[in-house]
Amino acid sequence: MSIEKKWFGTTDDGTDVYSYTIGNKNGMRAVILTYGGALQALYVKDAHGKTRDVLAGFDDMDGFLHRCDYQGVLVGRYCNRIADGKFTVGGKEYNVTRNEKGVTCLHGGGEFSRAVWRARVLTETAVEMLYTSPDGAEGFPGEMETSVTYTLTEDNELILDYKARCTADSYINLTNHAYFNLGGFDGGDILNTELLIRASHYLPTDERSIPTGEVRSVKGTAFDFRKAKPIGRDIGEEDEQLLMCRGYDHNYCLDARAGEPAAEAYCPATGIRMQLFTDLPGMQLYTGNFLQGAPGKKGLPMYRHAGFCLETQFYPDTPHRPEFPSCLYKAGEVFTSRTSFKFI
Repeated sequence: MSIEKKWFGTTDDGTDVYSYTIGNKNGMRAVILTYGGALQALYVKDAHGKTRDVLAGFDDMDGFLHRCDYQGVLVGRYCNRIADGKFTVGGKEYNVTRNEKGVTCLHGGGEFSRAVWRARVLTETAVEMLYTSPDGAEGFPGEMETSVTYTLTEDNELILDYKARCTADSYINLTNHAYFNLGGFDGGDILNTELLIRASHYLPTDERSIPTGEVRSVKGTAFDFRKAKPIGRDIGEEDEQLLMCRGYDHNYCLDARAGEPAAEAYCPATGIRMQLFTDLPGMQLYTGNFLQGAPGKKGLPMYRHAGFCLETQFYPDTPHRPEFPSCLYKAGEVFTSRTSFKFI
C-alpha cells in the first residue's frame, strides 16, 4: 500500500499544504500534513468493526490557521513552558517569545506548529517531515534542523521518531500535540475514557502553570492513574491544582520500564484501546480544559474535554530547574527520541 499525497490547502501567504496518508492492511490510516507536521487524522477500527477518526481537530486549513489550539501539530523548539521567557546557556541570556499572557514562552513561541514542513516519503509505510529553524528564531540560539518520521506498522502502531541538531548549545524538547478522543472526534467528551499512567509522581505548578520544583507523590490524590480509572472520576475534586488548571494539565514523571507502555487509554463505548510508549522521562496530561466550542471536523464544536493530550517530553522549565532531567544539547550534538501509539 503506497502513501497517498493530496493537496490540502494554502496558508495565508499562499504556500501550498499537502497531506500524506499512510495505511495498513488492517484498515488503520494516519494522515499527516506539511502544515505544522500535523497528525491531522487517525482512523482506527473499533470493537464493532466501525472505522473512527480518534483525533479532535480540523478538516480544513481555515481551522488550522485561525482556530487552532495546537491540535495534532508538532511542537518545538521547546514544548511546554519556559518561565519568564528567558534562559541562560554558557553565561549568555536568551530572551525568547513570551506568547502566554506576555509572561511565559509556551511551545517555543509556536514556530514549529505554524511552519510548513518539507515532506519526504521514505517507504510505503513511513513519511519524514523536515524543518530548519533559523538562528535566532523566537529568540532561540543557533540554526536547528529537525526531522520527525511517522511510521505505521502492520501491528497498528504509529511511531514518531524525532531527530534534531542545533549549531549552538541549546535546549531541545519536542513533542506532538494530538488531542485524542477514542470515542471518535464526534463522540462527545473524554471523561468516561479510562486512563492508566505509570507514574508515581507529578509536578505541581504555580498560577503561571510553571512547575514549583516539588516532585509530588500521586498517592491519595486525584492525580493517581497507576490503576486505570475514568479521566472524569476525580477531575472535579476540590484540589488547588485541578481548580487552577480547570482539570489536568500536568507533567507526570514516568516510571515505565523499557518496553512497557507509559500510559494506556480505553474507551468503553467503542472498545478502542491505545498504548503509549516513549523513551522520554515525562508526559503532560492535558484534558482540553480551555476548549471553548470552536468548530472542528465537520463543523462540530470542540467543547471543554473534547480530547485529551499525552505529550511526551522532558519536564517543563528545565532551563531553570537543574535538578530535572536535562535537555541541554551541545552544538552539533544530535537529539533523538521515539514515541509511539499502539492500538490493540
